[in-house]
Amino acid sequence: MEAQELPCVLIDCIGGKHGVYEDHAEFLKERFCLITMKEYLENKNFLGKKIRAIYMWYHKPVINEELLQSLPNLKIVASSGVGIDHLDLSLLSSYGVKVSNTPFIVSTDTADLGMALMLASSRRLVEGHQMAISPDTEYFPADWLGAEVSGATLGIIGMGTIGYKVAERAKAFEMKILYHNRKQRNKEEERAVGATYCKKIDDLLQQADFVMLVVNLTPQTHKLIGKRELQLMKPTAILINISRGLVVDQDALVEALQNKVIKAAALDVTYPEPLPRLDIFFKFNRSECVCCKIRKSL
Repeated sequence: MEAQELPCVLIDCIGGKHGVYEDHAEFLKERFCLITMKEYLENKNFLGKKIRAIYMWYHKPVINEELLQSLPNLKIVASSGVGIDHLDLSLLSSYGVKVSNTPFIVSTDTADLGMALMLASSRRLVEGHQMAISPDTEYFPADWLGAEVSGATLGIIGMGTIGYKVAERAKAFEMKILYHNRKQRNKEEERAVGATYCKKIDDLLQQADFVMLVVNLTPQTHKLIGKRELQLMKPTAILINISRGLVVDQDALVEALQNKVIKAAALDVTYPEPLPRLDIFFKFNRSECVCCKIRKSL
């Protein structure tokens, strides 16, 4: 009996800086016929009709109307990450193409990173490390130890899966937890982590010592934190962003840090990513901004 032909899946490439990991590709090859963009472009007329799916890795291949028009039998775009803000959903829908992602895949890791950024920025770990290894350090000043996390007020904007995991961790630090979300969690969930719901985001911003952003990027959350919101925060407060770079008005954040409207920012995400090496963020004094890019953008 003739073996059934495997469904053809378009990928950007295998290996290199942004290609599908080679061991991952070997796993996929057991179930699919992988076609790289290079192979596809060399034989579009033949391969275009065979491709049934696109597997996106590091947001590649880039999907536009020209590509969609050349793939008449495309059924689904599978994005290997949580966010789908890099996809034009309306365009895909107009071609009858479905979209899938991998929700919750990095929820625990992202919550851990949120706590790491809070600790690093409040206890000034980056600055302390730089002083410890600097050949110019002769003594440690008494004012570099930073602020306490235990007992402080954490405001979580976005109490989904990741936001709730952050609250679980913050409870162990005996923090007062405020949260703002589209929908209020049920009372049992609130009691479990000791969280108080703020219907208005302004109430949270005015009270929190740490404001952590844990929302999806949507038209409603684009530049959710701008000049007005930053001015509502305490001058001693720290902004932590583990969601998407565009959730924050970056120009407004730079201005707020320069004018000491807030104390610091701890950023897992920026726009663009990575930041240009001459970006103004790299010119801040060490105590003004902790800019960390640890998690891969998914």
